[in-house]
Parts: sequence; structure tokens; C-alpha cells
Amino acid sequence: MFEPRRHSLLILLSAMLMLSSGCMSMISKSMSNTLSNAILNQDDPTLVRDGAPAYLLLIDGLIMDNPKSEGLLIAGAKLNGAYASIFSNDRARSRHMAGKARDYARLALCERLPKVCAAETKPFRDYPRALEAADKSDVPVLYAYASAWAGMIQANPGDWKNIADLPKVEALLEKVIELKPLYENGQPHLYLGVMRSQIPPSLGGKPERGKSHFETALELSGGKDMMAKVLYAENYARLVFNQALHDRLLKEVIEGDPNVKGLTLTNTLAQQRAQQLMESGKDYF
Repeated sequence: MFEPRRHSLLILLSAMLMLSSGCMSMISKSMSNTLSNAILNQDDPTLVRDGAPAYLLLIDGLIMDNPKSEGLLIAGAKLNGAYASIFSNDRARSRHMAGKARDYARLALCERLPKVCAAETKPFRDYPRALEAADKSDVPVLYAYASAWAGMIQANPGDWKNIADLPKVEALLEKVIELKPLYENGQPHLYLGVMRSQIPPSLGGKPERGKSHFETALELSGGKDMMAKVLYAENYARLVFNQALHDRLLKEVIEGDPNVKGLTLTNTLAQQRAQQLMESGKDYF
């Protein structure tokens, strides 16, 4: 089962930043920008983990007062989904938060694209056709829903009905890439890279498709997103037993400088994960 957990931090951050920048009645623009920079360039993940619950409470309250606000619904979906994936160690709580994330994203989707919303329960062949009407302005909602849906599937690994919906999630991500190829510096490609690096060739999988997505994500981030390299090593390189690629990617992360403007926090977490993978790789290969 795919697990896009490691790059969900980027979604968590974007939700926190969206929320802080959107609440102009409570936070000045300059303070919002200061907060955004502080989060993105923080090298203490524990501090971010401890601070996120305050945003969870705030966004839930704001959505109660503004239940049709697309921006708030997207922020709520991202924040609940990412926190469930990254920081919650309670399985039941993770399922609940992932479900809430999808509910928020679905409300936003149904308001903007009711035909896509209605096609969710129909056979897959109807889904790409429903997506044809989407345009560039719909990308934030499509991406929020795709990531929330993927998170819900991840949180319920034994639910085969949900797993059967993965092709629809892929269709959403493919539509995002079609409409905005550079969106979120390649994050949609990372999702697809992870999803398409789960089944080995011996069982009919086509992991080279996943590899292509990882390479594209790295290219779009200019190679500065260390988490992309970690996911590439953890999912594709291990699947095809390419130890040389696996170790090269992880060494680049471990030996690299995590202090990149806007990526310091995710790079710090990537380095921690890379160390773990290098150690476990001794027994894996």
C-alpha cells in the first residue's frame, strides 16, 4: 500500500501558511509573512508539531462560521490530512482526521465542480470525462481533494473499496499536471511517483513510470527538495533492488546542506529519514 507520509509535511505547511495569510482580520500581512518564513525555515520539527494543534482548532472554528469558504475548506483539508499522516501515532485518530480532511476537500470540490463530485460514485470510465470541464482555476481544489483522498486511503489500508478508488486519485493528479505542469514545484509528481512504485515488475507493475515522476519532481525543485530524493530511494530504488541508486540518493541527502530557503524544515526531516533508510538498507539489500 502506498504511503506518501514523508512529503505530507509540505501539505501541512502550506495549510498553516494559507490559514495564517488568510486570517487578515487577526494577523497583519507583515506578521503573516514572518510566520510563514519562520515555519518554512524552522530546523526543529518538534516545535512545528507542537504548534500545529492550535491551527487545527482555529481552522475548524472558522469553517463552522464560513462553511462554504473554498480557501478555508482547502486549508482545513490539508491541515487535518497532513497532521494525521505525519504526527498522529493513534490509528483511530489518524483515520478520523483523514476522513475529516476528505470531507472538507469534498465540500470545496462539490461547490466548484459538481459534475466531478457526482462522478465519484460512478464507474472509473466516467471519471476522466467529468474532469474534462476543469480548467486552471480549478487546480487548487483538484489537488487538495486528490491529496486528501489519498490520505484517507492511506489511513484505511484494509479497506479494499477505498483502495479500488486509487485510479480516480491518479486521474485527479494527472489532470492537475495537465493543467499546471509546474504546480507546487512537482508535488503532484511525487504522489504519482509513490503510487506507481508499489508493484514490482514480476507482479505486473510498471515502476519505471514512478521513476519518471520522481525524476520530474527533482527537476522541478532544482534538486533542492531532499524529501523528493528520500521518497525516490524509499519507494522506487527499493522496489527494483537498485542499491546503487538508493545509496547515492540518500548520501546526497545526508551530506547536503538542509538550509534552503523555504525548504529547511522538510529537508531536516528528510535527512533524519535518510539516516534511517541507510541503516535499514544494510539488511534490505
